[in-house]
Amino acid sequence: MPDLSVIKSCFLSCLLVLLQTWSSQQDEQSQLLLVSFDGFRWDYVNRVPTPNFRALIDEGVQVEQVENTYITKTYPNHYTLVTGLHAETHGIVANEMYDPIHNRSFSMEGPEVYNAWWWEEAVPLWVTNQKAGRKSGAAMWPGSDVAIGGTYPTHFLSYNASMPFEARVEKLIDWFLGPEAINFGVLYWEEPDESGHNLGPESPLMDVVIADIDDKLGFLRGKLKNAGLYDKVNLIVTSDHGMTQLSHDKIIELDTYVSRDLYTWIDKSPVVGILPKEGKLEEVYSSLKNANPNMVVYKKEEIPEHYHYRHNVRIMPLIIEVKEGWTVMQNRNGSFMLGNHGYNNSLPSMQPVFVARGPAFRRDYTKASMRSVDLYPLMCNILGLKPLPNNGSLSNVQDLLVETSTPKPVVPPKPREPSYAWAVGSILGAALVIGFLFIFVQQQPAWSLEFKSDRYPRYRAKAEYTKSNMGKDATVEKGRAIIKIIAD
Repeated sequence: MPDLSVIKSCFLSCLLVLLQTWSSQQDEQSQLLLVSFDGFRWDYVNRVPTPNFRALIDEGVQVEQVENTYITKTYPNHYTLVTGLHAETHGIVANEMYDPIHNRSFSMEGPEVYNAWWWEEAVPLWVTNQKAGRKSGAAMWPGSDVAIGGTYPTHFLSYNASMPFEARVEKLIDWFLGPEAINFGVLYWEEPDESGHNLGPESPLMDVVIADIDDKLGFLRGKLKNAGLYDKVNLIVTSDHGMTQLSHDKIIELDTYVSRDLYTWIDKSPVVGILPKEGKLEEVYSSLKNANPNMVVYKKEEIPEHYHYRHNVRIMPLIIEVKEGWTVMQNRNGSFMLGNHGYNNSLPSMQPVFVARGPAFRRDYTKASMRSVDLYPLMCNILGLKPLPNNGSLSNVQDLLVETSTPKPVVPPKPREPSYAWAVGSILGAALVIGFLFIFVQQQPAWSLEFKSDRYPRYRAKAEYTKSNMGKDATVEKGRAIIKIIAD
């Protein structure tokens, strides 16, 4: 008869190695980096030579038209990308906001951006990722340096517009490789938005700016390759909105139609939030409704439902929406930009770029259209996370993935969300243990009975320990819990 202790030792060693290998493979397959070049319009890739964007398209996927969320401003759309929610639902309804219930004001350039209260109508993906026992890293993404729900990303940079793109990339590479290695990262860069505002998207000077963005993408690709991450990390490059050209000949002056004493100007052109003074709503509305053929004035309840921009207290009682290329100001003494965004999200000029590549994506595949809210369930699928309720649909974008049929994420035990490693490790470990017991039950009846009657509470304790300490090595810890039971 073979030596039982030798067989047990071999069995346990094989089980641990198998679990470690499987866990390592899962970590590699679930890495994701989301990059936003602010204001990079979808057609900029066709305007000048963009070899790095072209390389990603050849190696992965491209979506030609992305319908972002209304209004097409920076803060609403960046929060949509990481929550899968329209602005009326996630609560960041504009770059400049007012909450009448709490009498609070918000400006993207003010200190209130660090007040988590503004952000907590939704949960961004990096928070969900962390609650699942993973690690996240954020380089300047709007809202990522705020303790949303009391949670910061594992690694993050406080916003500093003067920090070079290259330095941001190097930080992210370090985070993917470091001792607290991340599996999900977000990276934000302010251009070409800033130049688009100052120069106008039709300016020939924008060609240099676009080429520089492509060079920066090339720098990112090179760093990923040098770090051995290029074929492991799923890379998504997109933007929050596009840009359109403005003209001094297309200015609407509100002072011509209504007194400033009757309202407060909340958000700026091209979708203006108007807060009438108490009792003055109808007077302001009637003064503006038919004032100019190049603008439309909506009472809040009249805003078209398909805008998904009605059901939030931070949306003002009146909004003004101007036609593409027009600017609404109180008078011409204000500052004027040559390019702007924020217009209706159905306009091609407002739509952003979208390219992606990596082990999860198909190669050399072009899709006609998607919605920005669909990105969130797509990223959850890649990361193996159960998405929170959202306005997107994985079925709308699943054709971008290598496998169009993927397993459903395991429902998490509260308060933590599970990883696939924990679930599959449990099943694999249990199956091997049962097989082991079946072989030796007749040879070791006393041990088998002792395991059933006395050791089961210890197994339960070990399982609870593993649940409460789920992290990168959750599968291995689960295996060790099983091994400890058998070895004892």
